[in-house]
Amino acid sequence: MKYCSECAHPVSYLIPSGDNRERAVCDHCGTIHYVNPRIIAGTLPVFEGQVLLCKRAIEPRKGYWTLPAGFMEKGETLEQGAARETLEEAGIHITCGQLLSSISVPHISQVHIFFLAHMTGPEHAAHTSESLEVKLFSFDEIPWDEIAFPTVKKTLKFYLEDLAHSSIQTRVLDIQFEERLKKTN
Repeated sequence: MKYCSECAHPVSYLIPSGDNRERAVCDHCGTIHYVNPRIIAGTLPVFEGQVLLCKRAIEPRKGYWTLPAGFMEKGETLEQGAARETLEEAGIHITCGQLLSSISVPHISQVHIFFLAHMTGPEHAAHTSESLEVKLFSFDEIPWDEIAFPTVKKTLKFYLEDLAHSSIQTRVLDIQFEERLKKTN
C-alpha cells in the first residue's frame, strides 16, 4: 500500500503508538491501515461412503480437485460462508456439521476452515461457473495427486483416518509448522 484509502495521501510504514507491529499509517489523516488474514470457509460433503469434490474452473490450481470452499463475505458467519461456497461450487444445499479443520497458512495470510456436511442425497451439479466438474468419489478413488491445496489434502486425510478409528476429531494446525517438521524429519 502506497496511498491511504481514506484520503489518497501517501502512507508511511511504522509501529503506531500502543501497537507492536509495523502498519501503513497515513501521513495526512493518521488512519492506520490493518491488513489481516482472510478466512476460507468450506465443507467436506459426504454421502454413503463417498466424498464430493469439485474440479476448479478458476485459478489458482485450475483443473485440480478441491473441496467446495472460498473466501467469506462480509456479514456472514463461518457456517453461512461454507454453505454458500458449497452451493456456488457444487450446486448443493447443505447444513454444516462438525468442524473438521482450522488450518492457518501464515505465508499467504489465510485461515482455511472446513466443516463436515452430510448430503441428503447424491444429487449435485455436473459443473458450475466455479467448477469444471463436480463428482462423488469413493474413499479409495480420491485423486490424491490431483488435489489442489495442502489444506484440502490434510482435511481429507484426517477425516479418513478418523473414520477408520470411528472418532471424528477437530484439527487445528499451522501449515508452515507442519511443512517445517517434514523437512527436519
